[in-house]
Formats: sequence, C-alpha cells, structure tokens
Amino acid sequence: MPIAKGYAATDASKPLTPFTFERRDPNEDDVVIAIKFSGICHSDIHQARNEWGNAKYPMVPGHEIAGIVSAVGSKVTKFKVGDRVGVGCFVNSCTSCATRDLDLEHYMPGVVQTYNDVEADGETPTYGGYSDSIVVKEGYVLSIPDNLPLDAAAPLLCAGITLYSPLHHWKAGPGKKVAIVGMGGLGHMGVKIAHAMGADVTVLSQTLSKKEDGLRLGADHYYATSDADTFKTLAGTFDLIIMTVGIAVDWNAYLGLLKVDGSMVVVGAPEHPVPVHAFSLIPGRRSLSGSMIGSIKETQEMLDFCGKHNIASEIEVINIDQVNEAYERVLKSDVRYRFVIDIASLA
Repeated sequence: MPIAKGYAATDASKPLTPFTFERRDPNEDDVVIAIKFSGICHSDIHQARNEWGNAKYPMVPGHEIAGIVSAVGSKVTKFKVGDRVGVGCFVNSCTSCATRDLDLEHYMPGVVQTYNDVEADGETPTYGGYSDSIVVKEGYVLSIPDNLPLDAAAPLLCAGITLYSPLHHWKAGPGKKVAIVGMGGLGHMGVKIAHAMGADVTVLSQTLSKKEDGLRLGADHYYATSDADTFKTLAGTFDLIIMTVGIAVDWNAYLGLLKVDGSMVVVGAPEHPVPVHAFSLIPGRRSLSGSMIGSIKETQEMLDFCGKHNIASEIEVINIDQVNEAYERVLKSDVRYRFVIDIASLA
C-alpha cells in the first residue's frame, strides 16, 4: 500500500503532530493526487477536538484539497496525469442507496466523508488533505479551472460550495437583495459569489472593522449588527439571508429583516439550539432553512462559475508545522479569510 505523510490528531486534547500512514491501493477507477494545498475549515477543529462527538483517531483532517494528478486507473476517462484537480468534503456517496443521486447525494445515506470516516467497505479509514497524497474515485474528483491559483482555489471545495449552493438554490441574482451574516471564511465567499450572480449584497457583521474588505470584495452595503438601529433600518428588506456564523445570535431579529416570502438559510452551526418564535415566521410567510455543501455535480458547476468570474478565496498560506497555531487563530477570528497549508512544507 502507498505510504503517505501528513499531520494527524491523535487525541481530542493534543496538538496535531507528524504522521506517516498507508493510503489504500488504487483501483482501476481511482485517481491518485499529489496534494499541493489544503485549506483549514472550522469543522476540522470541531472534529479534531471531538466537539461533535464522532472523532476517530488517528485523524488526518482536511477537505479543501487542491493538487495535481500523479496517476490514474485503467478505467479513468476524465483525468490524466498533470491535471489540476480538487477534492471536497466527501469521496463516495449513496453507498447504501439503490442508485447514486447526482443532485442530492450529499443529503442521502451512505456519504463517505473525506476524513474521519471509513470507506464503503466499512473498514478502511479515510484520511484527509493535511497530507502529501490521496487516492479518490474518479467520480469524486473535481477539475480546477486553469486561471485559478491552486492555493486560493482550495477553500472553494468547502467554503465556496457551502455558499454557492444556497445562493444558487434560492435564486440570488439581479433584482434580489441578499444579506450575508458574518464576514469570515464562509461569509467573504458569499459576498464574492452573490455579487457575481448580480444580486444587491449587504454584509451584516458585528462591527465595521472589515467594511473596507467587504466593499472591495463586492458588497453594496455594510452594517454593524452591534448597532440596534441596524435592525430597525433594515426591517423587511431582504429576499434572502445567509447565516454563516457559528455562534448563538438572535435569529428572530434577523428573520425580521426578511421581506414577505423571504428566506433565511443557515450554513453555520451554533453549538447549542437557537430558539425561534413562530411569529417571526408566520406574519411574513417567511422561511427558515438549512443548507450543506453541494453535490459533486454542483461543486463542479461552482468551480466553473468561479473560473468564469475569477473568484477565489482570500487566503493566508502557512507551513504545516503552523497548523496548531492556525487553529487557535481561527478561534479568535484572526485570519483574513482562510488559512491554506502549503503541503510542500511537509518536506
């Protein structure tokens, strides 16, 4: 079996450390990828520290993977050695369904996560992108447009699709007023993508400290939610609100910002339940929904859209031995706007 090098979490309370492990042998429908960059997602921290209660150790995190094809199986037709490719949050799907659902596979039973999971055989562990190589079935490998830098494209595989999917599904575009709540790793991608779709974009952030960035990235308006007048001024304004923050906020107040038939879509998950009053929804026929990443089909659509509009993430590139420091900085919101690991630093 191929030997890979990376960094792993071995315990919820310990820092990530160097880790050498075996990748599975490639099958005839597999693509072998030399990983060049791996983004750091907040969910990596949740899982490495077992904050969701499902950790499997040792764990190699990373599901924002960008690299170069180094080998292909005999039945692979979409990719060749040297291609620029990405891997996102899952590496198999519908393993317990009658057929693969190309549009809704990420919501169906049998999804195999890129890390902290097991392959369809129920035994082989999956290890993620904080490593120098990965073996993935052809149908779960994505093409990265040539005009997008690999390092800045890596976060599109999670942060990008997490925002593209609800913006696309709820039809953000010309004539629509869209609010992005939170100006972080997810939120800044929402600003860029909603702007490229032609929507009127407002950022709702706790303070105005990132206003200059927000306007530069495509926001038309920027308001501080710490100012109570913001909720009075913007009452009944938006067709769509995307809630990207993972902390407890007053969702009732945000629902009051929706127009009649407006929708608020949650993509950031607070640790504890958030109460919502029925009368925040009923009088305006408002909707409260959730959204989670996207299918492989939609993720490729997102990458092509980003290539067309020259959209990539705002990043800070780090060496892999800085990963534990980066985790602490993520928790302090001390990054603009996504950390990306240069896997060459493993050497």
